[in-house]
Amino acid sequence: MKRSAVIIIHIAYWCLYLVILSAFALIIKTDKPYGLLLGFGMVRFMIAIAIIPALLTFYTSYRFLFVEYLDKKRISYLFSASFATACIYGLFGIIILPFVFGSRLDPSGPSIMRNDGHNIIQSMLIPLNALINGVAGLVMKGFITWYDDLIQKEEREKKNFQMELALVRSQFSPHFLFNTINNIDVLIEKDPARASAYLNKLSDIMRFMLYETRTESIALEQELAYIDKYIELQKIRTANPDYVHYELIGTLTGQSVAPMLFIPFIENAFKHAEHKKKENAINIRILVNSSVLTFFCENSYTAAAQVRPDYGGLGNELIRKRLQLLYPGKHVLEVTDDNNSYKVKLILYPHAN
Repeated sequence: MKRSAVIIIHIAYWCLYLVILSAFALIIKTDKPYGLLLGFGMVRFMIAIAIIPALLTFYTSYRFLFVEYLDKKRISYLFSASFATACIYGLFGIIILPFVFGSRLDPSGPSIMRNDGHNIIQSMLIPLNALINGVAGLVMKGFITWYDDLIQKEEREKKNFQMELALVRSQFSPHFLFNTINNIDVLIEKDPARASAYLNKLSDIMRFMLYETRTESIALEQELAYIDKYIELQKIRTANPDYVHYELIGTLTGQSVAPMLFIPFIENAFKHAEHKKKENAINIRILVNSSVLTFFCENSYTAAAQVRPDYGGLGNELIRKRLQLLYPGKHVLEVTDDNNSYKVKLILYPHAN
């Protein structure tokens, strides 16, 4: 929400509060109702018992209690902290009254200042008023936070969809598609069963990219199945079975991930790895547990190539922006390039606060 809109909401709330407070002042029983209402004594009285405690409790709840307790869903602590805050600021309002009105209380002043049977009951209204304003502060902060989250979610979905489209268009490059089809075509005569299996994998990949990448997240199992098929299709291009080492460590327990999050790094590895006769020219590891997901991809290349990795056309900066959009404060991306070896390490903390 825009800062100007937030300021207007706050001004409107306090204007409404002052109107209610003024109406309450009109019905206070005094010996000189009009003189007290218009006099400076009543103004000081209302500031001391109704405005100062209300302001302090409201903005303590708005600035601190919401962030520390309600936003973190620590409800029991919130109730205790809210009640304690209201009592403290309410007592503060009572304590400062003698300093506002002087050491000698005027018996003709507001009834709450008189030494009669109603004094204690009326004094309890001060912390109650503070508590009501504290709850109002929590509600207002909650509404503004909810509105901001809603707007951010809409913007995130829009940007994510645009990035997903760019990702889909860039990933399935014609070069890969033509090579895969040609390799399958060669296999049709030599090994029809194997060619059919590869053709089905290619069909599954195309279907995944066209239909499964439109959502914000998919099951990690689906993403890994796509990666497995992609690697198998890439292996057709070489007779070396040890060219690629792919390892999954951990147990899948219903985790989810943004679609096609890892494939730009994997595609880049295949694009720039030139030692197809070398063992483990491409090394891919994915470590899975309940709270952390770690992806590691390394490929060797020749210094003579001098081709800067580009993540399948997406570019390094766009990949980082996508990660920041999908996992703000919940990921670590490390990219190193030395000794003819390009390494990518991506750590996700999808459930971090």
